[in-house]
Amino acid sequence: MANRKEHMEKENTRERNRQDYKEKLAQHRLSRLYRILVLAGCFLLFVLAFALQFGRHVYTSYDVMESVVVDKVANATDVPLGEGILTYSKDGAHYNTMKGEEIWNQTYEMQEVILANCRDVAALGAYNGRTIYLTNTKEIMGTISTNMPIRNLTVSQTGLVTAVLTDAEVTWINTYDKKGQLLYKGQAAMDASGYPISISLSPSGELLCVSYLYVDAGLMKTNVVFYNFGEIGANYNDHLTGGYIYNDVMVPYVQFMDDEICFAVGDGRLVFYKGAHAPEELASYLYDGEVQSVFHNEEYVGLVFISDDVNTKYEMIVYDKDGEQVGNYRFDIEYTDIFFTSNGFVAYNETECLIMTMRGREKFNGQFNRPVNFMFPASGAYRYTLVTDDGIEIIQLK
Repeated sequence: MANRKEHMEKENTRERNRQDYKEKLAQHRLSRLYRILVLAGCFLLFVLAFALQFGRHVYTSYDVMESVVVDKVANATDVPLGEGILTYSKDGAHYNTMKGEEIWNQTYEMQEVILANCRDVAALGAYNGRTIYLTNTKEIMGTISTNMPIRNLTVSQTGLVTAVLTDAEVTWINTYDKKGQLLYKGQAAMDASGYPISISLSPSGELLCVSYLYVDAGLMKTNVVFYNFGEIGANYNDHLTGGYIYNDVMVPYVQFMDDEICFAVGDGRLVFYKGAHAPEELASYLYDGEVQSVFHNEEYVGLVFISDDVNTKYEMIVYDKDGEQVGNYRFDIEYTDIFFTSNGFVAYNETECLIMTMRGREKFNGQFNRPVNFMFPASGAYRYTLVTDDGIEIIQLK
């Protein structure tokens, strides 16, 4: 009996020890979880505080992080192309990397240069000329010869080029491949389809949007038409998959944002279209003021008007690619260009710059250290590339 009693007491002791161990282990785990949650909460609060401070921070100057000397051509125009800069004038064009390295150089003689570009591909031709130079960030891809004077150009990222050509009676809208071969041939007459006043190819080159202006029974009308050069378009007459007629409206600007979204800007009307094969109207807006400028990238479209506020000169209404209005922004800077970033926009001229978020908060409003010909985003938050008469600078706001 005594042995059994001792045995039971030992079992009870071991059971109490096991329970104590489990309780201590649970308390340790809870304590560890609590410390992790506290640290995570502190880190989250730090991140939120940093983000709030970053969002409210206003930059007042900038540092030049990199600088490259590049010989400039007189009366030349600079545009971003891919990760470098395309410079063109009436005497020729060349492409430089951000390090100032020249990739290619093409000479020509053009009195009035027409430039069309899509991401890292560009087409250059002369108004009333008959030669088109197709380029990218690596090379001159080829030349396209036309048998009639050129009036307008558009290019896709895949290297297709559509040109508006005109002779004495008929205007032609021809599409060529990168080798200069004629792929699609169309014609327009004022007494039939009208005159093409704006054209745009989608980046893939599958879709072409054309804005035709014509007169019907004494009334001015615009027909915004979509052509499909893919397999689906082959089932339609002349590849025409659809069109939209706007009475008493001129639509002088159509533009693809990507392979599905296109927009059209007319007198008193902005229209978005969506569709990978046969775009349909997505959204439409009416306005009373006269559009001063149109700016866009793959995410946003901005229309600039004269402001009705006596305290500011300009107002820009911004829409996203879904056709939704993002906001209205008023500013006074006499801009020469405006471009969008991931969370805002930049308006600038030769001597001054305004940077504003989509929430309407000014991040920078100041002067450049030297005259700037062109500005565009560089890699990094609030880092930009400035093209000056002396070369190329990478700046970081501070």
